[in-house]
Amino acid sequence: MLVTVEDGRATQIAGNPDHAFTNGFLCTKVSKYLERTYHADRLLHPQIRVGAKGEGRFRRATWDEALDLIAKRLTAIQASNEGPQAILPYSYAGTMGLVNGEGMASRFFHRIGASLLDRTICSSAGSEALSITYGQRMGTDPETIGEAKLIILWGTNTLTANPHLWPFVRKAKANGARIICIDPLRTRTADACDEHVPIRPGTDAALALALMHVLFRDGHEDRQYLDYMTLGAEKVRDRVLADYAPERVAPICRLPVETIERLGTLYGATRPTFIRANYGLQRHGGAGAAVRAISLLPAITGAWNDIGGGFQLSASGTFELDRAAFERRNTVPAGTRTINMSRLGEALTTVDNPRVRALVVYNSNPASVAPERNRVLEGLRRDDLFTVVLEHFQTDTADHADVLLPATTQLEHDDLHSAYGHLYLMYNHRAIEPLGEALPNAEIFRRLAAKMAIEDDALRATDEEIMREILATAGPPTSHFTLEELRDRGFVRIGVPSPHLPFHSGAVIRTASGRIEIESSVFAALGGDALPAYVPPHESEERNPELARRYPLALLSPPAHSFLNSTFVNVPSLRRAAGKPTLEIHTDDAERRGIRSGQMVSIFNDRGAFSAEAVISDRVRPGVVSAPSVWWGKLTADNTNANQTTSQALTDIGRGATFYDNLVDVRARS
Repeated sequence: MLVTVEDGRATQIAGNPDHAFTNGFLCTKVSKYLERTYHADRLLHPQIRVGAKGEGRFRRATWDEALDLIAKRLTAIQASNEGPQAILPYSYAGTMGLVNGEGMASRFFHRIGASLLDRTICSSAGSEALSITYGQRMGTDPETIGEAKLIILWGTNTLTANPHLWPFVRKAKANGARIICIDPLRTRTADACDEHVPIRPGTDAALALALMHVLFRDGHEDRQYLDYMTLGAEKVRDRVLADYAPERVAPICRLPVETIERLGTLYGATRPTFIRANYGLQRHGGAGAAVRAISLLPAITGAWNDIGGGFQLSASGTFELDRAAFERRNTVPAGTRTINMSRLGEALTTVDNPRVRALVVYNSNPASVAPERNRVLEGLRRDDLFTVVLEHFQTDTADHADVLLPATTQLEHDDLHSAYGHLYLMYNHRAIEPLGEALPNAEIFRRLAAKMAIEDDALRATDEEIMREILATAGPPTSHFTLEELRDRGFVRIGVPSPHLPFHSGAVIRTASGRIEIESSVFAALGGDALPAYVPPHESEERNPELARRYPLALLSPPAHSFLNSTFVNVPSLRRAAGKPTLEIHTDDAERRGIRSGQMVSIFNDRGAFSAEAVISDRVRPGVVSAPSVWWGKLTADNTNANQTTSQALTDIGRGATFYDNLVDVRARS
C-alpha cells in the first residue's frame, strides 16, 4: 500500500504496482482506509467508564490515570486467591503485524501468568489438518496458477475475500483453463466462473472423497507419486471405492450424480489442476476432515509436481517464523490453563477455578464476532469483570469496557507482516504521526508492564529490537535478509524457489513418517479417523434429526463484500454500500413461510434471534439462508446480529468455531 502524505496528513492511498502479487490495487475495504483512519469517531484519548456496563458512557482520562488503574486491578488479581489465571487476554487479527499483533502483548501476558487464549475463531481446523497431513501449512505458489488448466475455487468467495488472486485466475482462464466454484451460495465469484456447484453446507469432505473414488476407479491416480511420497494410499483407495461412490454421495451433498462424475473425471484428466480452498468450508463440525480430504486430491493425482498445480489454504507455514521464541512462550508458568476464544461466552459465564475476573481485549471485537452472542454479552455485563479494551472506535465490545485505550492504525506505526496468501514478508512504514493520544499496542503493553514494576528486558524491547529478533529466530526462508534490506525495499519474497513446488516428488515432508500422511495416527489420537472420512455437521439430519426437523434451514453468515468481519462496518461509505442487514432465502422456502421480498423477518433458534430484511433469491439453494455479516449490534435496528444464533460447538480437530454449522428457522415479523 502506497500512502501520499501532505503536511503530515495522509491524503491518498493506492496499491503498490511493484508488488508482484497485489499488483497495484486495493480491495474494496482497504481502499477506504483513509476514511476509517480519519473517521470522526476515532478514539483519541484514554477513557474510564462512568455508566453501567454496556451503556458506553465514559469520561476522558490521562494515560497515567488509565494505566495506573489497570495496573492496580491486574496486580490485585495476581495477588488474590484466584491468582493471575483469572486474567484473560482476548485478541485475533484486527492488527496483524508481528509486533503489534502478539509480539509484545504475548510477552506481557505470559510473563504475568495470565490464562492462555486458544486463538481458534478463524482457521485453526484447516491449519491443524494441513500440519498433520503435510507437516507444514504450505501450498501452491499463487503466482504460478496462471499455468493451471483447471482451477477449483472451493468454499471461497475469491472476488470478495481474496481479490488479489483473481488476476492470476483470469490469466489461467485466458490460457484456456476452466474455472469451477464449489459453494452453497451463488456468490460474485460463482457468477464469474464457468460453473457453479451448489453443494450442501458442511458436506465438502464427502464430495472430495467421491472425487477420489472416481480418480481411483478410472485409473487417474499417480502411482509413482503415491508410492514415493505418501503413507496410506492403498487403504484410502479401498475406503473410497467401497464407501464413497458418487451415487451414494450425491444425496448427501444434494448434487446430481452426473456432476460428481464429471468433476472427478475432469480433475483426473486435466493437468495442471489447482484448488483454492478458504475458511468458509471449515466453519462446521467436520471442518478438519473436509480440509484434509480436499488437500489430498493433488496427492492422489500427483498435481503437486506441476507448476501451477496443487492446493492452497494458507502459505503461512512457508515463512517459518518462530513465534514461540519471540512471543516468549517459554515464560508461561507450568500448568497454565488455556481458554478457547470460540467459547468466550462459556468462559465468562460458567468457567470457574478461577473465574475470569479481568478481560483485556485488543485486535478484536468479541461482542460482535464471537459465537452465541447472548452468552458473550451476559458475561461482558458482569459487574465483577474488569474489562480493558484497546481500540480505534467505540465498538460493541468497547461499550462494555471499564477502561478504553486508543490504539493506532496501520498508518500510524511501524511493523512487520507475514502473509497467508502469498510469499512476501512486508515492512509496514509509519506514514503519519498517531492521531490524538493514540499509541501502538506494543507501546501500551510496554507502559503497562512498567506501571506494574515488572523487571524483564523482553518487556522493554523496542519495536525494532523485536523485529530483529523475529528475523534472527526465523527459519531459512525468512532469515536470509536483514531488517535494513526489508525496511528499504518494503517487501521481499522469502527465500523459496520460484516457482515454489512445496510438495513435489523428493521434497522434504515434515511429518513423523517423512511422507504425506493420508493415513494418520495423529488424527486417530485426536479422536478422528486414521483415514479421510466425511464428518457431518453437528447440526444436521445425520447427527441430530430432531433438531433438523425443528430448524430446517442452514444459516450461513459470510462477510459482506464491504466488511471484513466486523472491521469497516462503521465506515460510512462502506455501510451505505452494504445497505442494511439482509437475509437471502430461496423462493420455495419463502413461499412456504409466507415471506415477501423486502419484508422484515426474524431468524431464530434455541440460542437467540436476529432481524433482517428478506431478499428472495435463487442465489441460495433450498434449505439454505444467508445473512451477510458481521454487523455491529449497535448499528442495527434491534441491536442484534447473526451471532445471536451461532453456537459454541467446536470443529473435529483444531477446536475451531462452527459459525456455519447453524440450523435456524425464519418467520415474518408482524
